[in-house]
Amino acid sequence: MKKILILFISGVLVLFLAYFAFVYFVTYSEGTRAGELIKFSKKGIISKTWEGEISQGISGAQIFSFSVLDKNQEVIDKLQEYQGKYVKLTYEERYATFFWWGDTVYFITDATLEQSPHFNRN
Repeated sequence: MKKILILFISGVLVLFLAYFAFVYFVTYSEGTRAGELIKFSKKGIISKTWEGEISQGISGAQIFSFSVLDKNQEVIDKLQEYQGKYVKLTYEERYATFFWWGDTVYFITDATLEQSPHFNRN
């Protein structure tokens, strides 16, 4: 009975570690999105995460929600500076997330300021 319990616990532990490694290392897609940065804040109760949104249309009908990992301090600083401006975001999409990473599966790895195609700012 003791041997079966040890094997069961070992099996559950191996499955958990395999799931964690899969979520941590494997990305589903990579790409860029552009839009007006309408929200960027640190939120949460147990674990504070950086969350944001860009509007990809004139009316704000299409919203792209994203997260930024704490280790990307340079990206966090850029996004705080670019609030309300048109930005291009480079992201990695993951299959899943952990509550201490963020609310979404889209994680921003770079942010650049862009010229808005909707408004000609001379």
